[in-house]
Amino acid sequence: MRKPFIAGNWKMNLERSSAIALAKAVCESVGARDDVDVGLFPPAVYLRDIVEAAQSSPVQVGAQNCCDQVGGAHTGEISVSMVQDVGSGLVLLGHSERRHVYGESDELINRKVHTALAQGLDVMLCLGETQEQREAGETEAVCGSQLQAGLAGVGVEDLQRVTLAYEPVWAIGTGLTASPEQAQDAHAYVRGVLAGIATDDLAARTRILYGGSVKGENAADLLARPDIDGALVGGASLTPEAFLPIIPDSPEAPGN
Repeated sequence: MRKPFIAGNWKMNLERSSAIALAKAVCESVGARDDVDVGLFPPAVYLRDIVEAAQSSPVQVGAQNCCDQVGGAHTGEISVSMVQDVGSGLVLLGHSERRHVYGESDELINRKVHTALAQGLDVMLCLGETQEQREAGETEAVCGSQLQAGLAGVGVEDLQRVTLAYEPVWAIGTGLTASPEQAQDAHAYVRGVLAGIATDDLAARTRILYGGSVKGENAADLLARPDIDGALVGGASLTPEAFLPIIPDSPEAPGN
């Protein structure tokens, strides 16, 4: 059975003091739980602070992006070794805002995936369709293409260090959410494509998160679907009051 993974992508939000306080609140709530994985993706300038805030916790801390190059004259970029140097072992790649706002191509994202995995970072790879693509019936074609391009040339051993996140672009920051049935259908399709890229066994073990206006009110219904293994949370990850209710209760919690 796949362990749920709930991750908060803070994007370009929060100030240093509030970011640290949020991380500490999440870590305190998670405690020593091992039945769920929780991750935080803070802005790069706070990455070290959040790693330190979570150092005695199982909460994972990842970078929101990294460069496809190992180092050198790349002004404004952050290398994999820099991410690792501040204590992080995870990176988010291919987020829809990187694709659709900043123009990152499938080929660039694939290079980033290779660079990150080769140098020891685990990867959370995002994919998803726009509203126009969904209305045109292209959801599966888009997701399949992004997945195959993003993982092109990645060996089965490295694929075991990849988590996927399906995030329909039309549901990000809009208040719209894919229905549990829509999300499940997309997740099941993506898992099938992954089986074709690798093996049935690896596809069955790979976690696929849903991202797109996830809140405490809709998280349980989404997570109840067989192929939805967690959530990549945006706006609702910015306060403990909104983020913590998304994390599933421990099976040992009173009343469960």
